[in-house]
Amino acid sequence: MKIPTLIITLVAATTLAALAQEGAVEDVKQGAKKTGQTVKNGLETAGEKTKEAAKTVGEKTKETAKTVGRKTRETAQTVGQKTRESAKTVHRKSKKALNKAKTETDGQQSTNQAPNTPSPTDR
Repeated sequence: MKIPTLIITLVAATTLAALAQEGAVEDVKQGAKKTGQTVKNGLETAGEKTKEAAKTVGEKTKETAKTVGRKTRETAQTVGQKTRESAKTVHRKSKKALNKAKTETDGQQSTNQAPNTPSPTDR
């Protein structure tokens, strides 16, 4: 009776050891699944954060481009206006100087002209 009891005990021990190992393997599988899910969730979160950051950067870049465009347009308009004003001033001053020079020239010509008729002393 000792041998069958010994055999039954050995079989039971082996069976329990095998079941314990199978339980450990299942625990490892469950742990790996949980770890994989955690990594997946972390990557999804990182992807969402990256997408949000890229969207924010895009919006800020667009706003900056609009601001730069507006400032450039304002500067160009100001420069154009100043150029027109300067051109008008130069034109007005040039015209005034030309008229003054013309008046002075006309005045000199009328005083320096020799008479067309001979004077009585020239005869």
